[in-house]
Amino acid sequence: MTAAGPRRAPVRRLVVLYDAHCSLCRHIRNWLLSQRWLVPLALIPAGSQAAWQRFPRLDHASTLREITVVGDGGQVWTGTDAFIVVLWALVEHRPKANWLATPAGRPFARATMLAAAAWRGAARGPGDPASGMLCDDQCAVPR
Repeated sequence: MTAAGPRRAPVRRLVVLYDAHCSLCRHIRNWLLSQRWLVPLALIPAGSQAAWQRFPRLDHASTLREITVVGDGGQVWTGTDAFIVVLWALVEHRPKANWLATPAGRPFARATMLAAAAWRGAARGPGDPASGMLCDDQCAVPR
């Protein structure tokens, strides 16, 4: 598992950027708040004013398409890596995160992320810019 940005910096805090308009993302946010943390988490709506102020160089449009986690050392994880890092921060789930980061576990982490993305796309529907689909009143066309 690697992060874009500085390496070797210890991770003391993580910021999870989540889609506040997605019911699954809100559910996961609430679940994360109920967990015991090994690494403190801040949960901020992706694309929000707070996210823009805190991370002005981040591609905020992409944070609405996939989970993004930012470490206090400037590390940035997205997608499957972000999912694994969030689990790594939790007391009960660090062993699972360590396994998911291995070649044997990574396909399971990827499958989980693909399932979540499919659910989000179906829940949003055509015409919603964050759904990844465009609509001309007749059909949905994947981007």
